[in-house]
Amino acid sequence: MGKTITFGEIMLRLKSPEHERLFQSPVLEATFGGGEANVAVSLAIFGKNAAFVTSVPDNAVGEAAITELRKHGVDTSYINKVKGGRLGIYYLETGACARPSLVVYDRAESCIAKAKPADFNWNDIMKDAEWFHVTGITPALSQEAADTALEAMKAAKAKGATVSMDLNYRKKLWNYGKKAPEVMRELVKYVDVVIANEEDIQMCLGITAPGVDVTKGKLDTEDYKKLTDAVKSEFSNVKIVAVTLRESISADKNGWSAVLSGKTGFYTSKKYAIDDIVDRVGGGDSFSAGIIFGLQEYTDNEQQALEYAVAASALKHTIPGDFNLTRKSEVLALAGGDGSGRVQR
Repeated sequence: MGKTITFGEIMLRLKSPEHERLFQSPVLEATFGGGEANVAVSLAIFGKNAAFVTSVPDNAVGEAAITELRKHGVDTSYINKVKGGRLGIYYLETGACARPSLVVYDRAESCIAKAKPADFNWNDIMKDAEWFHVTGITPALSQEAADTALEAMKAAKAKGATVSMDLNYRKKLWNYGKKAPEVMRELVKYVDVVIANEEDIQMCLGITAPGVDVTKGKLDTEDYKKLTDAVKSEFSNVKIVAVTLRESISADKNGWSAVLSGKTGFYTSKKYAIDDIVDRVGGGDSFSAGIIFGLQEYTDNEQQALEYAVAASALKHTIPGDFNLTRKSEVLALAGGDGSGRVQR
């Protein structure tokens, strides 16, 4: 079984308890998370041979992050340790009802933001790679991080690996003088599978389609067919575009579904009503992991791959923390129609 490699930043996550505001009480819950790390953890739990590549400080905090990844079965042998570096931090407070969740980043000058292509032996890292995954968060951190992501993608393509990218637009991060499309449109030239929501496509690639409105209460899947067709038209290398559709009714009540424009057709998933969200951070990453797993596992059934991804990410919304600690059997049960929540004895 070939490896699935992911590359990006793992951060220290500091969250206020339950639905408290930040520092409402003098307690913060400390865990770890980050887009590509979340994908690697989920894939490892699904049973894949998953490796995560990053840079972390050569200190107790960096070691704790590596230990957490290893605990879930992720290969950490390619992680670069930097003396005198720092691990990025993000602060989170979970919203409720009309109050949205809030994320505050403290990740400037982190190890991965200062990483350079020469810090990693991509030829060696990709030697057994079947799949390589990165997000648009990493190239948003710095020019160096963008250059490193591009080098990794080129190496993956040279080894014949499938390359996926979750566009993952984060307006708070693009601060080093370039707009997202300047960087992202170049990176997407090396991508086989694009994963995104409607805003990501518009903000990262500058591609829009009539009728697509991120603020609408209802989502018309026909509009998303036009949007995914437009991506494929501009980037002939892209074979699959998967788009998540989140209907935000309130901070803890969402409709959740997705569409996939694949090699064999255009598919729409079933929709889940997620009425009591526990933690939506990492929801998109769990979808990415589900798509990667589904496309590898169900090579002749893109509808099934999509349903697996949507079910996996629906379950993530019930789990605190960045990581989707959901097993393949649980995803298959939900995708197969068992959403009762009955106690399993």
